[in-house]
Amino acid sequence: MENALRVSREHCFDYNIVWRDSFDELPLLLDELDLAATKICIVSDATVAGLYADEVREVLSGKYQVNTFVFPAGEEQKNLDTVRELYRYLIEKKYSRKDLLLALGGGVTGDLCGFAAATYLRGIDFIQVPTTLLAQVDSSVGGKTGVDFDEFKNMVGAFYQPRLVYMNMHTLDTLNEQLFVCGMGEILKSALIRDASLYQWMGEHRHEICQRDKKALAHMIRECCRIKSEVVECDPTEKGIRAILNFGHTVGHAVEKLMHFTMLHGQCVGIGMAAAVWLSCKKGLLKESEMKFILELNRYFGLPDKVSGLKAEDVLQAMASDKKASDGSTKFVLLDSIGHAVVETLPIAELKEAVMSILKEA
Repeated sequence: MENALRVSREHCFDYNIVWRDSFDELPLLLDELDLAATKICIVSDATVAGLYADEVREVLSGKYQVNTFVFPAGEEQKNLDTVRELYRYLIEKKYSRKDLLLALGGGVTGDLCGFAAATYLRGIDFIQVPTTLLAQVDSSVGGKTGVDFDEFKNMVGAFYQPRLVYMNMHTLDTLNEQLFVCGMGEILKSALIRDASLYQWMGEHRHEICQRDKKALAHMIRECCRIKSEVVECDPTEKGIRAILNFGHTVGHAVEKLMHFTMLHGQCVGIGMAAAVWLSCKKGLLKESEMKFILELNRYFGLPDKVSGLKAEDVLQAMASDKKASDGSTKFVLLDSIGHAVVETLPIAELKEAVMSILKEA
């Protein structure tokens, strides 16, 4: 497997996504970017900082002045208050527009750091160093940054590309099982919407994946990054085909919010995918055998397809408040085969049926 992937974007710079077995090559790759930075601020949550911040600081400190901004771990920290604290820290440390931010952690850190980079001094360079499976295949690629606003997920944000995405594969060794399953939600989604052969490969290599075989993981992660980069390159600001990346997310985000983030993002995406494949089958787009195979593979990788304690009306209301809804209608991503997604605008009655399919009876 190649250990780098080039991502190009119309109207903005290109960048590399690289896979390594340590942080050691990070300074060399930063040198290749020919940056003017003299200072680097590592942005990380308390959990990840305790594991990796010292190691990253050590490899960078030979050339750069390195600071570390640490915030409490958790989705509830992904808000404007945390961004405000980061702004103040950068101002106090006299960071200029030529300096660099480094997002070290999962999706919360990458989204928050990227948004701060997009807006501090009207734009400062940043790089993504994702340490979770979910962040490696999803939030670190594509340039979507942002934070939650009150109960609204990712309502405030910007499209802002990193200069580099650097993945140390060994960070996956410290992931607990729940976080690994969370990443699998986005991985399965990527294959389902775009690459039937990858989905078939994942079914055939499910044991190696669950055993966290490095060769299998590296192939899977690279292919998912390829899929996302291809889609985003065609539609960098989400005006068309990029919408297919929201497969499973319309219902998933609603469940995530109503469960007060007690369920992880990938688990909620799994539930959202279950609703979407059920409706795809009911509408005659997807074969029943395909639906059963998808749900079986989701369950094999530990993803739920039902949720208890919620009412259909509440889920529908939460879906309506999502930023993807417009003009009283909801765009919903369905499958017409494994490996190919379609976007339809659906009436409330069909949406309610889909929601009812994933609710456990009390």
